[in-house]
Amino acid sequence: MRKGAIKTQSYAFAVRVINLYKFLVEEKKEFVMSKQLLRSGTAVGALVREGQNAESKKDFIHKLAIAQKECDESIYWIELLIETDYLTQEMTESLLDDANSILKMIKSAIITTKNSLKKK
Repeated sequence: MRKGAIKTQSYAFAVRVINLYKFLVEEKKEFVMSKQLLRSGTAVGALVREGQNAESKKDFIHKLAIAQKECDESIYWIELLIETDYLTQEMTESLLDDANSILKMIKSAIITTKNSLKKK
């Protein structure tokens, strides 16, 4: 169930990031930070999907650890876009909430899986 929630939310996050990227490029004419956000924001869901097909629990943890880094990087780019006045806090509040929620779910899944490895 939790893995399904991460998959669903990370996919929805990627769609929102893609739409934000289009806005930034077309309306704000911002090309550098928006591309970085596009890469990291879409990587989260892709890595979660890779984790579903992991060869082992350790591989699963590794894939999710990279997804965690990409999610945190996405938050960084959004914050930077706010700080440089390309976006407002109000425009991105729910997107940041989603990213932080996904980040917590990923961290939780990693901890749970690591704990299950220790029990063996």
